[in-house]
Amino acid sequence: MKKVSVVIPVHNSHKHIEECLNSVINQTYKNLEIVVVDDLSTDNTVQIIEGLKDNRIKIIKLEENVGAAVARNIGVDNSSGEYICYIDSDDYWVEDKVEREVKLMEENDYTFVYGGYAYLKNGKTKKARVPSSVNYNQLLKNHTIFTSTVMLNMEHLKKEDIYMPNIRRGQDMATWWQVLKPGITAYGITDTIAIYRVGENSLSSNKFKALKRTWNIFKREDLGIFKRLYCYLCYIYYAIKRRLSL
Repeated sequence: MKKVSVVIPVHNSHKHIEECLNSVINQTYKNLEIVVVDDLSTDNTVQIIEGLKDNRIKIIKLEENVGAAVARNIGVDNSSGEYICYIDSDDYWVEDKVEREVKLMEENDYTFVYGGYAYLKNGKTKKARVPSSVNYNQLLKNHTIFTSTVMLNMEHLKKEDIYMPNIRRGQDMATWWQVLKPGITAYGITDTIAIYRVGENSLSSNKFKALKRTWNIFKREDLGIFKRLYCYLCYIYYAIKRRLSL
């Protein structure tokens, strides 16, 4: 049974970290390495994690606040599993999430798998639709991959292939583009395997600033201006469509 490393960046995450970690600890797939990177929390997040007393949990305590992207990269550097997953500290998994993704990965020798998710808002969940597969050009137009559903095959990839750029927002999107760009296709489980809390992962409610940041992420890609603008407009269209569906 191959080892799955689960990378979890945390920062003042006391409100939901126990539920998040319990959803990982209680997975039906048991060969897990849970790498929690504490990004200089000032609340009782670390004490809550230490109180769970599961020997698969490894806590890395940073001495300065570095942000989610760098914290995830530190988690990757301290991971030893054949597969790497991510989960954000205020999300949680369904109990067979890892088992189903490992099965899909191993039966097909895939490099990148992801899954469906549901938005949790005001105590109610609403399923988000995800495609059964997506390539680089498709993902440029519609950011359908949710980070807390991703599993990467580290027998096919190097750690530097999945390092996230140190940008304030959208580092996960830029990373999935980076992984898929050489011609890799990501394959998905269309059932819900993770729950995303709406509104608690957002860095800013200023939509204009968010649009500017997203455009700057697109500028990092080696695209002609017309393709870049087309993909950006498609991205905005699908983002608005998702938001209006909530």
